[in-house]
Amino acid sequence: MSLLATACTTERSVNHPNLPSTKDKEALRYLKEVAWPEAYAKQDTILLDRILDDNFVMIDHAGNWYTKKDELAWIKENATQNDSFYFEIKRFDLLENGTAIICGTGHVVKDSVKSTYQSSNIFIKRDTLWKAVQSHVSGIEQEK
Repeated sequence: MSLLATACTTERSVNHPNLPSTKDKEALRYLKEVAWPEAYAKQDTILLDRILDDNFVMIDHAGNWYTKKDELAWIKENATQNDSFYFEIKRFDLLENGTAIICGTGHVVKDSVKSTYQSSNIFIKRDTLWKAVQSHVSGIEQEK
């Protein structure tokens, strides 16, 4: 079983299939900190397709709206050439209704230029899989 499948699959309670567990928190942290950045870094449309819900919407720093189809097309055509990247989670809410909110700061270094951005993401649990349904990026800043 792949790391993504392992991270996305959680044990289900017989009475409450969406009740959050420790495995859910680990799976979500893996999706946000490892799998999602990896999909962009490697132009992996198959991985990104697994992460994003069919109803996914991304709102960028300029207020433009993009769908899952748009994101898949974008990474297919645009190689990310970052020297380094990591996402610092600052808010992590795991709700009993099978919803998670993960917000934080992305740290990017490209050609020795450091920049940051703020991001908020909403995930929903579809059966046993966590899927990103919403992403919003703002506050892009370059360090001087």
